[in-house]
Amino acid sequence: MFTGIITRVGRIERHQPLGTGADHGLRLHVAAGADYLADVALGDSIAINGACMTVTSLDPSQGLFTVDVSAESLARTTGLDRPGAVNLEKAMRPADRLGGHIVSGHVDGVGTVTRLAAVGESWNLCVLAPPALAKYLAYKGSITVNGVSLTVNHVTDRADGCEVSINLIPHTMQHTALGTLTVGAQVNLEVDMIARYVERMLSLATVPPPL
Repeated sequence: MFTGIITRVGRIERHQPLGTGADHGLRLHVAAGADYLADVALGDSIAINGACMTVTSLDPSQGLFTVDVSAESLARTTGLDRPGAVNLEKAMRPADRLGGHIVSGHVDGVGTVTRLAAVGESWNLCVLAPPALAKYLAYKGSITVNGVSLTVNHVTDRADGCEVSINLIPHTMQHTALGTLTVGAQVNLEVDMIARYVERMLSLATVPPPL
């Protein structure tokens, strides 16, 4: 489990194919810094741009670790198949503060940035989410964008999906990789876990009990 509070901006340095076929994934070599990896062990979970991955090798002296990403994960996420800055978060411990919201690290869909513009001292980020996620998005609800826990300020339902408007404070722009986004960029989205359970309960409320 995660909280959506980014603890380091790392970088995918390179990727290594795990096979020659389309059903093979990639091994990512990620730079995070020696200090960041001091308490990380093989098999630990680290969310990379919101996608939970397992550490498969470590080189703490160089500040590098690797994860293996399956073809299925690559098909359902964005930004893991190329070098670049990524948001990192280690899995939370039971005694950690839950500063963001409950995040599973399982990407629900890929959205598209429709706006990123300065507004006063902050920034307005708008993301178009797939239509299937619209029922989980609400005013003042939570959403995870590339692993960052954020609050939805406005929701607009459109024929091609659901556009959410989010305010990014300067701290978020400075301490995450969201500042590198541009209009048209794709982002990993995870909806609020509680909203998923509520939707499931409501969908079963009208199902007749078994005889």
